[in-house]
Amino acid sequence: MTKSELIQRLAERNPHLLHRDIERIVQTVFDEIADALSEGNRVELRGFGAFSVKSRTARTGRNPRTGTAVSVEAKRVPYFKTGKELRERLNGKA
Repeated sequence: MTKSELIQRLAERNPHLLHRDIERIVQTVFDEIADALSEGNRVELRGFGAFSVKSRTARTGRNPRTGTAVSVEAKRVPYFKTGKELRERLNGKA
């Protein structure tokens, strides 16, 4: 599902809301999650999952085409862990 599909589905389920308001709400939620992660905070949505940031150390990698050694810098990457309710729903237990 893309962001525009999410907005469209929410608009169909909530005809009393304006489409532009739904777009603003969805964008605000995504912006707040991104802002919290960029500050190093964890975002937990009960029943859905938790977003966090993991640090990866610098390492030496390989160029798959040439096989030469390549230096890979340290970086921070987003990480998502599913919540119990979501896992159970995906596996047909709920």
